[in-house]
Order: sequence, then C-alpha cells, then structure tokens
Amino acid sequence: MSESSEQSEATAAELVVTEPQPDDSGANTHDRYDWQAAMAAADGLQLYLDALGPNKRLSDDEDRRILCEYHEDWVAMRGGAAELVSAKHRDASMDAYRTVNQLADEGGLAHLFLRWRALKEKPTCRLATSGGLLSGDPQDLEAVTKSLREMRLSDKQITVNGEHATLVAKLRTAIHTHGEKHLPPEWKNGDVKEISAEAQKEEVARFLSMLDIRHGLTRRADIGFLAPSKFAKPVVDYLGYDVPCESVWNAVYGIFHTRMRAAGPRVNAVISPVLAFVNGGGPPTPADKERELSGRIVTMQDIDLVVMTAVANPVAYESLGSPVRLSRAAIKMKRGQCSDNSIERGEQLRKDYQRYWRDRLTGDPTALADRERLRRLLLRVSDKVDTPSLRAQAIWGFEFWRLLQDELDSIPAERIPAGMDPDLLLGGISELANACQVWFSDRFDVAEEFDRLREENRGSAA
Repeated sequence: MSESSEQSEATAAELVVTEPQPDDSGANTHDRYDWQAAMAAADGLQLYLDALGPNKRLSDDEDRRILCEYHEDWVAMRGGAAELVSAKHRDASMDAYRTVNQLADEGGLAHLFLRWRALKEKPTCRLATSGGLLSGDPQDLEAVTKSLREMRLSDKQITVNGEHATLVAKLRTAIHTHGEKHLPPEWKNGDVKEISAEAQKEEVARFLSMLDIRHGLTRRADIGFLAPSKFAKPVVDYLGYDVPCESVWNAVYGIFHTRMRAAGPRVNAVISPVLAFVNGGGPPTPADKERELSGRIVTMQDIDLVVMTAVANPVAYESLGSPVRLSRAAIKMKRGQCSDNSIERGEQLRKDYQRYWRDRLTGDPTALADRERLRRLLLRVSDKVDTPSLRAQAIWGFEFWRLLQDELDSIPAERIPAGMDPDLLLGGISELANACQVWFSDRFDVAEEFDRLREENRGSAA
C-alpha cells in the first residue's frame, strides 16, 4: 500500500499524532500560557462532564483526550475524531476583529487553515478568542461558516455561491499574505495547473465548513474569579459533592498548565530506544506516536484522578495569595518602595475584591455593568492622584498608595456598588495594577522582573 493511500485511510486523530508539525508554538508570555491553559482546562472539564455516565463514572473504554501545544494550541480528540483549536486572547483595548485580514493574522485562521490542510482536511477546527466580531465582514464570515457547515452535515456538496464567494476570496487572499512562510508549493502560484485559484477557493470553503468561531470568551483578567463557577461548578454539581468548586478548578487547571508547557525536551530523551528496530517490528504505529506525546496529553482519566483528589482534600487546592514578591501588583508596589505591610495588605484586599465580583457575577445581571463603571471610576481616581509633582520625587510609589487611600475614603457611598467600602476599592486599585493599568513607578518589563525574582527565590530556597 502506498504512503498516500495509507494517509487517506488514517483518521484525523491518527494524522494529528503521526504528522510532524512544521513549527513549535514559539515564545509565549506567562499571561498567554495562563489564559490558554485555562481555556484548555475549560474544554477538558466539558469533555469530562460529557464522558460521565448516569452512574457518574467513566466507562472503561473512555478515550476522550486533549493534546496540548502540538499543531495548534490544543487538539481535542475522541476515537478517530479530532478538533484543532487556535486560542487567541485579545485585551479589551484591542476591541473586536474588524476585518477578515485580522482574523487570518491575529485570529490565527491562516495558520489553522494550513494545519488543517496538512492533516488531509480531516480534523474539524475552532477559533477560541476573547475578542468579538465587528459587524460587516467578520460577522458575515461567521455566518458563512454556519451555512457551509449545514451543507457538510447534510452530506451536500460544499459549493461557493454568490453569497459566499466574496468572503471566501478575501480569506484566500489573507491566507496567501499571512501564511506565506508555510504555504504549500502548489499554492504559491495561483496559475499552477494542479491547483488553480478556483480550486484554492474550494479548499477554503471546505475549511470554513469545518470551522467553528467561538468569540467573546472570558478574558484573562476575569479568569481568576469566573472560572471556578463557570467551568468547574457544573462538574461539582453533577457529581453531587459538597466541596468548593475553586478547589476542583485549581486542580484541573494545574494539570493543563503543566501539559501546556511540556513541549520541551523529554526527561528520558537521553535513553536509547530498546528493541526499536528488530526484524518484524515494523514502523511506529499511531498508538506508538501518541505514547511519545503522552507528556502533552490530558486524558479523562487524568482529569478524573485530579478531581477526586481535590474532592478528597479540597483544602490542599484552595487558592493561595501569590507570594508577595511574585504577583504583578506586588512587583510594581515593590519597585515603588511600598512597605512589605502595604504590599501584603494590597494582596489581601485584591483577593477580597475578586471574591466580591465572583459572587456577584454568578447570578446578578447588573454586575458586569457595575464592575465596568467602577473600573472607570478607579482609573479616574488613579489619574487624579498621579500628578507631575508626585512624579517629581525620585521614588513615589509609597506616597501614591497613601494618597489613593485618602481619595478613595472621600468617595460618596452612592457612587460605589452596594456592599463595597474604601478597603475593597483599594483592592480594586491593586487588581488594576495586576492588570498593568496602574503603576507605582515608571514603566518597566514586569515579565523580566518576575523571572529575576523567581530565580532569586529559588536561590534563597536552596
């Protein structure tokens, strides 16, 4: 049997683990990893909930699993089926995707298309993003995906009609622009007989029929207090355990955070393969290849184990305040020479502030608008206190912290959300500092300082 015929018979999941990826995920910031790990954990919890039978247990042959940081940010698999997921976080300041070109580049659709094509068009695909879609081409493209998906699921031939042709053509052009480095040879010249421009558009249309765009997802700043109730609580409720959903979330998130970072060298990479090429052994099977990627895979059995561990000992998985020197807010306050007592107070108040909004956002439809209104007020207070005369001092962070408290104490009660007091407002300032919207010194590279302090902590522990 030829290699091409073998590949055509392979399932999507087999192709995902046997087809080498052309590039690794590259450098990622701590924040990007944290958000992607949280979104992958949310997928894992949903798959786990789906896998639990009426007896609230996994079946012996349960094979749902998630492959992290390979081909795309993660791949959800069940049996031979696979879904490639490209996860793109967008801060509120970046607003919604405004063009098809932006979706192809910043939304990763060009890379996602090329990975789908390299995997013989077999996986389904998903763009998971915190960004929204502006009216016009972005929302129209989403509508095209739904229309073409209906054709595919109805076993109809995928056709590019007049309604879809313009957007398909725009996405094809954007793929040429933003996927140029990894374009297949037959795509590099639209006049090549083997695959014409029209044939390329047909490929794009088939891709769109396999694509699901999920936008407006939880942003990074909200994950900490929304994720436990949004993603873990349904599992805890279904299982019927009286434990904090926060503990279950932390346990599941922890395993995804670890596996998302497992793209580096394997621990046993220096060990020589044993009996790998004996007569009659044959080439590695897809199962062999998947075992080689086990460090990047989270199975439902893995999730079941950590869930039950968290249920048995929830206190061990309760959220702890980050070591004062290793949170972004604390690093900023430390650079501004705030006292250790002020930093510790700021960290505790930030945690109280998060808890306040976590409780309100769970069931209060007015909470989101109230939180945004308060955010604007706190930024206004910060801007008012941050004066040229204050910054004329060589070190001004400790004075800034004191002036902020005085200003927050003077805000009338009717201007702040019910149940809040000046201390919680100060926790809100600390939360804004953690999101890099408030500073206690001139700006600096927080990630670099984070790494330096982490290494300093390791040296102290040793």
